[in-house]
Amino acid sequence: MKRRTLLVVGLGAGTLLALTGGMLALLRPGLQDGHLTPAGRELFAAVARGVLDGLLPADGAARDRAIESHLKRLDDTIAGMPPGLQREIDELVTLLAAAPGRLALTGLGVDWDRAGVDEVQAMLQRLRTSSLSLRQQVYHALRNLTNGAYFADASTWPVIGYPGPRPV
Repeated sequence: MKRRTLLVVGLGAGTLLALTGGMLALLRPGLQDGHLTPAGRELFAAVARGVLDGLLPADGAARDRAIESHLKRLDDTIAGMPPGLQREIDELVTLLAAAPGRLALTGLGVDWDRAGVDEVQAMLQRLRTSSLSLRQQVYHALRNLTNGAYFADASTWPVIGYPGPRPV
């Protein structure tokens, strides 16, 4: 493929995603009043299962409680961010919550609430190793938000062997 063709295709795809995202935001935003919508919660619950697999309790009920607690911390984390960053997260979650955006950006063909751990992990790996910086940025945003919110709670530290901060 010629360089000019690649640039035109990239520009066209970026424009299409931006327009689609803008239209989707009018219908189903990812955040409302700085908090995750149900669609955003489904997205981040699936990402948490993929990213935190092995750290979450094995028991189904305990696992569900841990994810619910994680989503509450994530919601609090996002609500405390500056409005500009909240808008960026809203755009990302809005795009990924809609089937066309999810498919275009991640290649994940099933809804977030039906995606298995293996499917989410494979999708995250594709994002991480993608040659497109946009997909790598999506990976880092999802992973960093998930890890940051999860490990913000001292009750999660023993799982990774972190004793907590040293007394001063």
